[in-house]
Amino acid sequence: MESIFHEKQEGSLCAQHCLNNLLQGEYFSPVELSSIAHQLDEEERLRMAEGGVTSEDYRTFLQPSGNMDDSGFFSIQVISNALKVWGLELILFNSPEYQRLRIDPINERSFICNYKEHWFTVRKLGKQWFNLNSLLTGPELISDTYLALFLAQLQQEGYSIFVVKGDLPDCEADQLLQMIKVQQMHRPKLIGEELAHLKEQSALKADLERVLEAADGPGMFDDDEDDLQRALAMSRQEIDMEDEEADLRRAIQLSMQGSSRGMCEDSPQTSSTDLSSEELRKRREAYFEKQQHQQQEADRPGYLSYPCERPTTSSGGLRSNQGNAMSEEDVLRATVTVSLETAKDSLKAERKK
Repeated sequence: MESIFHEKQEGSLCAQHCLNNLLQGEYFSPVELSSIAHQLDEEERLRMAEGGVTSEDYRTFLQPSGNMDDSGFFSIQVISNALKVWGLELILFNSPEYQRLRIDPINERSFICNYKEHWFTVRKLGKQWFNLNSLLTGPELISDTYLALFLAQLQQEGYSIFVVKGDLPDCEADQLLQMIKVQQMHRPKLIGEELAHLKEQSALKADLERVLEAADGPGMFDDDEDDLQRALAMSRQEIDMEDEEADLRRAIQLSMQGSSRGMCEDSPQTSSTDLSSEELRKRREAYFEKQQHQQQEADRPGYLSYPCERPTTSSGGLRSNQGNAMSEEDVLRATVTVSLETAKDSLKAERKK
């Protein structure tokens, strides 16, 4: 497809694009077509002057040219005279004379189509047909089976179709496509549709950029920064709490070990070895169960509490209110309470090291 010459629409120069796409090269410019148009105007003026320069027909003819205008439009006469330079002739495809010949369009080489002052070419290159309309973004492949339907549709829409008779100049695309066939996955769009699509994409891109700019604004940035700082603070608090819990568990373990050693030294009933952690756990559970049971008894109506059942502690030592010897549970609880702070201080000192 890259080898096919295809001029895209510029202004109203569709006649120029039609001729160049037909001949597959930059053969004509607006200046050359204007020269042909002026030559036709002069020839027509001379013929009209033969009837008298004072006649009404002559004065009407002197109005602006019918072969061209300032927008770049050129008439069929200009196109026909331009093709005569290459020995080519135009025959009206819609005419009854041509239709009586019953010529299959596939056997032709090219067509020129016109509707509402727009010209475009349909040409066979190699063994395939292409719509070379300058309003398209690229050549459009037309199958042999669709060609007749395509031309019939143009006729139904009001197009004038001309058959180009004669030998077209050689071109690279025709030679290349004689050996290979091309396939077209996507039909080319009209230039207006392509521009509308590009404008839509540009508008969407602009909207997206505005949204991103608003999202990256100072207010939004400050809010994100505050959220980040709060998340970091909460994370540090959780880490500190975990560290404190670990310190507390380790302090209790150390205090239990210290209490176990003290009880082994002071009590003749215990063995000379340290109590195991399982034994300490069982004793703590028994102590708390006893405390819970005493609390339930105290909550019952008519219950009288005795001072000896609630041990107290003081800075001077550990004594029961009745002077009796303290139980193992009392010693354990008191030892944990006294040595907890000492153990935590020891841990802090170890961390500093």
